[in-house]
Amino acid sequence: MLKEFKKFAMKGNVVDMAVGIIIGGAFTTIVKSFVADIIMPPIGLLLGGVDFNDMFIVLRAGVENPGPYVALADAQAAGAVTVNYGVFITNTISFLIVAFSVFWLVKGMNSLRAKEEPAQVTTKSCGYCYSTIPLKATRCPNCTSELPAESS
Repeated sequence: MLKEFKKFAMKGNVVDMAVGIIIGGAFTTIVKSFVADIIMPPIGLLLGGVDFNDMFIVLRAGVENPGPYVALADAQAAGAVTVNYGVFITNTISFLIVAFSVFWLVKGMNSLRAKEEPAQVTTKSCGYCYSTIPLKATRCPNCTSELPAESS
């Protein structure tokens, strides 16, 4: 069983997939930072100084401090139950950027692949018995019908 697992794990596809997951995780971290630190601050500034990470709805106030809470961290420290829609908006934007980047990466990789030439046609179908015969045949070997000559 251990040999079978080793054989499976050392296949090129599994190793490639592992490398892809590791690079994808690093890329996701970079995109999250890009969204949180570069994109969202100007958008928040345009919307009147809104910090998306502090956009939340209190469902139940905290036991120690009943609120109001200025920041999400204050609400969480007080034990309040919140719906963090600002964090959700930020994560959705991060996802869209990652998905768009992966789309363009795959599209670029597919365009670099060598396009396969279609296989040359070497057979045709008999018009009478519908069996497959060589392209240059003038008589069907199955039903012996005479076939029209192919123009080359």
